[in-house]
Amino acid sequence: MAFESFDNLKDFLDSKVEEYNQPGFIPNDPISIPHQYTKPQDIEITGFWASILAWGQRVTIINKCNELFALMDNSPHDFVLNHSENDLKALLKFKHRTFNDTDTLYFVEFFKNYYQQHDSLEDAFLKGIQSADVSVEQGLVRFHEDFFSLPNAPHRTKKHIATPARKSACKRINMFLRWMVRQDNKGVDFGLWKRIQPSQLVCPCDVHVERVARRFYLITRKQTDWQMAMELTANLKEFDPIDPVKYDFALFGLGVEEKY
Repeated sequence: MAFESFDNLKDFLDSKVEEYNQPGFIPNDPISIPHQYTKPQDIEITGFWASILAWGQRVTIINKCNELFALMDNSPHDFVLNHSENDLKALLKFKHRTFNDTDTLYFVEFFKNYYQQHDSLEDAFLKGIQSADVSVEQGLVRFHEDFFSLPNAPHRTKKHIATPARKSACKRINMFLRWMVRQDNKGVDFGLWKRIQPSQLVCPCDVHVERVARRFYLITRKQTDWQMAMELTANLKEFDPIDPVKYDFALFGLGVEEKY
């Protein structure tokens, strides 16, 4: 589809944001997992884990997440803080694609260590972010360093947590941050975190978003990497400098639902 002007494309994408940024989007998306919870720490833990496990068929991702948190009695914050060694045995059978028991146990250990010292996971990302920063880039770099700072951090688990320091587009982490940071009255994203600004978010770039964005010439970079995600976000800021990542709804919806 060709657009005669910037305004035409903006109007089209704005209409698609309105169409897909609605509660009806929730049930078939991994964001449905944290929406099952009300305690902020449970939303953070399940949202983070669901975003990290978000590859493959969406229905499979949702089923696997439900399976995992059922093993924690659907109280993940209480579980990570108060589990016994025997409680951990039940987690040994959990696996999703290349995410295995070693990864699961380390995630639990990180969250236990972290939530013994902090009330919100937002602090873990804020460490690297200055208020004047145009993006969360350094927050993601610092988070990755801190996540693997425990003495027995498994090397294999590092492949599951992306970082701009490795030039990754960081799709899953950026998606999680969208869930936690974006604030509107639509009921999809949570807007739990108030200190990271929506304008600092970087658009999650999965294959659907990337394909549609290239079709609309919002991406010219050939590689799928951090620089590409930043290019897309910079172009989306031309449409809305305050909340550019809302267009993730439009691009994803066009790619998945309308097969653009």
